[in-house]
Parts: sequence; C-alpha cells; structure tokens
Amino acid sequence: MTESKEIIVQIRSSQDRITPFVRKSMKEGVKLFLCRKNEVEYVKKAGGKVISDSDDADIVLVSTRDDAISKKRGNRVFALRIKAESNKDIETAISISKMGAKAVIVETGDWKIIPLENLVAGTHKVKTSIYAVADSAQQVPTMFSILELGVDGVVLATDNIADVKQAMKSLSARRRIELTSAKVIEVRNVGVGDRVCLDTASILNKGEGILVGSQAKNLFLVHNESSGSKFTSPRPFRVNAGSIHSYVLLPDGKTKYLSELESGDEVLAVDFKGNSRTVLVGRVKIERRPLMLIKVSLGEGVGSILLQNAETIPLIDTDGKLIPVTELKVGDNVLIKTSVTSGRHFGVAVNEFVLEK
Repeated sequence: MTESKEIIVQIRSSQDRITPFVRKSMKEGVKLFLCRKNEVEYVKKAGGKVISDSDDADIVLVSTRDDAISKKRGNRVFALRIKAESNKDIETAISISKMGAKAVIVETGDWKIIPLENLVAGTHKVKTSIYAVADSAQQVPTMFSILELGVDGVVLATDNIADVKQAMKSLSARRRIELTSAKVIEVRNVGVGDRVCLDTASILNKGEGILVGSQAKNLFLVHNESSGSKFTSPRPFRVNAGSIHSYVLLPDGKTKYLSELESGDEVLAVDFKGNSRTVLVGRVKIERRPLMLIKVSLGEGVGSILLQNAETIPLIDTDGKLIPVTELKVGDNVLIKTSVTSGRHFGVAVNEFVLEK
C-alpha cells in the first residue's frame, strides 16, 4: 500500500470530447486516466498520465502473470487489472503485486467490500497501489475507508465532470490539516450555558478529536472521551464539543454551528499530527452545563472557546499529550487550526472584514 490517495478517471467520452474532458478533470486534481488503446493519444494531448494496454501508456496494463513477467523483463511500468470473483483471484493479485506491479486495478461483482478487504490486508506492506473500481461517485468514500487503510485509489468511469468533482471532494476530505501551537492566556469559569455532546458512528483514536471554536478562523482541537476516568467509562465515539454557538469544521472545508448538527451529518476528525478523516454524526446531545472560557494568543490576535467544566474534556498539546480543561493553566500550549480567512457566509469562507471577539 502507498500513502497517497487518488482518483483515477476511466474515459467514457467520445473521442472528440476526450481532450477537453481530461483538461477539465485535471483542473479538479485528477492526474491519471484509464483508457483504451485508441484513446491514449487524446488523453496525452491534454497532458494526462495514462494507464492502458497500449505500449504508449505510461503504465501498461497486464491481465496475467506471464504478461507481468514479460513487462518486468522489459523494464516497463505495469499494472494488473483483475476481476476478483474468488480467493484465487485475490491470491493472483497479491502475487503479481509482489512482483513489482505499480498498481492492481480490482473489479468486484456483488461482493464489493470483502474482496477488497482481503486484498488490502494482503498487500499493506507492499508498495503496489490498490485501485478499486467504483460504480458511482457515491461509492468513493466507502472505498477509501476499507480496513481503515482504505484503497490507494478509486477508478471512476464517467464522462460527467460533476461526478469527478464529487469524487475529488471525497478525496479532499482526507487532507492533512495544518495545526499550530497557541499559548493559553486565560482560563476561567463563566457560568452556565448549553453545550453539545457529539456522538459519532466511529471509534475515535487517542490523539484524535474535532476542530471547534468561537471564531471560524481559530479552531481548537477538542479531544474525544476515549480515556474515561475512575468515575466514567471510556466513550471513544464521543466529543464533548462545547457551546452551541461554536463553529465546527466539516469535511468539505465549510463550517456549521454545533447547534445545527444532527444525526446523519458528517464532521472532520483530526489527530494531533494533522491527519484527517470523515466521521458520521450518530447523535447530538444538547444539555445545560457549567462552562469555561479558554483564550489563546495568536500573534496580535486572540482565539477562544467555551467548553464544559469537566475532567473528561481534554485539549491537546503539540506532543499529543492530553490536557483536561480542569487542569489547563495560563502558559500551556494547545493545538489549534488557524485560517487567514476572516469571515464565513453560511459556513463558506469569505475574504471580508469581520471582527469577532
């Protein structure tokens, strides 16, 4: 398995539309295109990289072990395309990946997930990329989450740029988030308010939380409740996220107020290294609780958040150490995400003058 994730577009356009479609797709971030022999020149004319059974392809498709041996002897970059209908097919794919295949493109039948899980498990220590064929853009997020590792790429057959945009949106939701250390300048009790407990449909790991804040341009990494305490059981699916007015970051880069979230929505889970993934909201629980105001300094600016005054709610420092808000003190450093964008209009970042205090 490789560390990068990508969308591969399989050409479905008529020849006269291939070149403009490839150019549009490349503007969305697609780099690799799967096509037939007679389509290669049109993809290359647009500047795309090609996977095909043509000798002119950047990555030459093979379908058998003998083909793979021949391409390897000829020092060609090759990829296997296989339909996974049995465990024998999975074993063949694993064997050829270990021969040095650049990628394995897997088509599945009615059983879509289990064959891919077996292939991901069998190749996770190999440099070969695993590309799954999706029937639609809606399947892309599922493919990227298989066995948590996910496949390295999804092949989407389409001639519709809207499908490409939707698939790339799923990919961008797994982007790396830049986190910054900010120094705490104030911690104090401020009275009672309504706060949101966010229960997700995922097990959140140690060091992982969601990004929340009173200002959209300064979002605190609030940790989940996986640690528990001597009085409470661990709830690794839960983030006690703070006051209802707070912004929360979504997978598409937009924000919502915590009070707007409901079951079935998606939020972005982020760990202290900046790795992100999409998680599903299972339940939103709003209750009245005592709140704490936490402020941090950001150059000449200040960021703030209101969190429940409870031992089970930690922020995170740069080393991944958890600091319960009840132990937080002036001078501590915590992780936040900052943005140069000043304002939000219905959750969308806009560059305009906005003063938030």
